[in-house]
Amino acid sequence: MSRPGLKGTYAAPALEKAFEILELLADRPAGMQISEMSAILGRSVGELFRIVIVMEMHGYLQKSETTDRYTVAYKLLDVALRATPSQNLIAAALMPMERLASAVGQSCHLVVVNGGQGLVIARQESPGTRGFALKVGAAVDLLRSCSGHVLLAFSPPARTSRLIELAEAAKGTACDRAALEKALAQVRTQGFDSRKSPVTFGVTDISLPIFGFNGDVMAALTIPFMEMIDGSQKVDTEAARQELRAATQAISAVLGHKG
Repeated sequence: MSRPGLKGTYAAPALEKAFEILELLADRPAGMQISEMSAILGRSVGELFRIVIVMEMHGYLQKSETTDRYTVAYKLLDVALRATPSQNLIAAALMPMERLASAVGQSCHLVVVNGGQGLVIARQESPGTRGFALKVGAAVDLLRSCSGHVLLAFSPPARTSRLIELAEAAKGTACDRAALEKALAQVRTQGFDSRKSPVTFGVTDISLPIFGFNGDVMAALTIPFMEMIDGSQKVDTEAARQELRAATQAISAVLGHKG
C-alpha cells in the first residue's frame, strides 16, 4: 500500500503486511480467519500466518476460541491514545460534553483529523429517550461534513491544502476547490459551521473548533441536532449553538488556549 506524498521507495514487507491486516480487520468487527485475509489481500496463508501470530502474541490481535477468527484488540486503541494528544483532549472534553448534552437535550461528538479523514474519538449521547449519535471510531468526510469544514477552515493554509489532497486521495475523486474555499472562508468568518446533514434527514449539524495552547485547532465539537416533528426538542438550534460555543471555550481553556 502506498501513501501519497512520501518521498523515496522503502520496503519493510513484514510491517506492510501487519498494516494491511489491521486496516482489513478495522472494517470487519466480526473478525476473519487467516484464510479469508489471504484471499482478500492476495497473499499466501503462509506469509500471513507468522505475522498474525506475532501480532497476537504482542496483544494487537485477538483470536476467537470458537470461530478461529481474528479481531483487532483494544491494545491498539490504548497505544494510540497514549501516543497522541487524544487522551488529554478527551479528558478535557468529557465533562463539558456531558454538560452540553444535558443542556441541549442532544448528543455531541468530538472529531480529530486522521490522515485524509476525520475520526470520532469521543461522544456523549442525548440524555433523553430519543437522539442521534455517531459512534466512536466512525470516519468523517473532511470535504463534506460540518466537522470536516471546521477542521479545514481553522488549520493553517499549508496544512489545509495538504489535508484536502489527502482527503481527495482517500475518496479517489477531486473536489471543487473554489466552492470548498468559499465555504471554508464563510466558516472562518462566522467562527462555526451549521447546515443540514449531508447524509441524514432531519438533522442539522452544528460544529465549532477546539484550540490548544499554541492556537492550533485540535478538534471539532459537533452537535447533530435532531429536530422533532412535534417540536419537543429542549432548545432550538441557536440556543444549542450558544451552549456549544461555551463548551468549546471551556475545553480550549483547559487545554491552555488563551484566545
